[in-house]
Amino acid sequence: MPHLFEPLTLRRLRLANRILVSPMCQYSSVDGFANDWHLVHLGSRAVGGAALVFTEAAAVTADGRISPDDLGIWKDAHVHFLRRIVRFVRAVGAAAGAQLAHSGRKGSTKRPWFGQGRVDLADGGWQPVGPTDEPFADGYPVPHALSTAEIADIVAAYKRAARRALEAGFDVIEVHAAHGYLIHEFLSPLSNRRTDAYGGSFDNRMRLCLEVVDAVRGVWPDYQPVFVRISCTDWTPGGWDIDEAVELCRRLKDRGVDLVDCSSGGNVAAATVPIGPGYQVPFAERIRREAGVLTGAVGMITTAAQADAIVTSGRADCVLLARELLRDPYWPLRAARELGRLAPWPAQYLRAAPPGSPSR
Repeated sequence: MPHLFEPLTLRRLRLANRILVSPMCQYSSVDGFANDWHLVHLGSRAVGGAALVFTEAAAVTADGRISPDDLGIWKDAHVHFLRRIVRFVRAVGAAAGAQLAHSGRKGSTKRPWFGQGRVDLADGGWQPVGPTDEPFADGYPVPHALSTAEIADIVAAYKRAARRALEAGFDVIEVHAAHGYLIHEFLSPLSNRRTDAYGGSFDNRMRLCLEVVDAVRGVWPDYQPVFVRISCTDWTPGGWDIDEAVELCRRLKDRGVDLVDCSSGGNVAAATVPIGPGYQVPFAERIRREAGVLTGAVGMITTAAQADAIVTSGRADCVLLARELLRDPYWPLRAARELGRLAPWPAQYLRAAPPGSPSR
């Protein structure tokens, strides 16, 4: 089996190792524009040795943001600064990924350090949208129930966003279908109580997800990979579960999805989640085995030995780190040293590298 510092090939893209930077919302944009904060945040993780650096969730429409401070890719003007970020990330040896997202009924909410709940219209908020008019939780805005025509408009927005991501130079697109945002809301019977072609049966609940993937894959080059992040369970009886997730992933693979990023939860405010080290790894392992698609493991992966064991045991093909890379942007370089591997260092930092380390 490969180890954590062996390359991973996805179509024509060759990742230098199997450590990926998970999308992490920064709540630091104005009108969806990336800025110097995003350049430094993403660029420092690329300098730190991760093989693939994902943007935070980039909203495909203005009302698809989680908060008014979220990153966007809904208009052409957003491309310019994103291109600058991609250029830097790639120049220091990493690949660049864009996560395309729509917040659904969890939109128009506060940045987390300002608390929870809705942002009122007078303060720059908006009415979010969802499968129905049922809000996520008390204190959240009441969404507008999407018509089928409006659903088609959102699918088209994903397609336009994918074209912008290509124009910006990204190597990978990830479709965000997790954490209680719009696509996940349609997947789960707990949030999707529609009675039309987008609700009810398993096939109908999957329809939006598959249409978005088809739209993105249709404009994304065949030689570049597409990921999908899913929540593998709602952690709530009667909700979306791992059995449904496995079947969805079989169909995603048939539609040209190269890797499934296996997370969980986010759709039920009161769900009890058994959080612990590597608690979502079993989902990545089962989907990899039963759906026959590459998977990424995410969630409380903190040590080099733990991450390496996930890959070397074949439980997942890569790991995606979030909080640990907020604590230490250079975690991959430290992990290589702990595992006895020689990872490439930036030439500017070689004086601090282990003897014999190659340079980028």
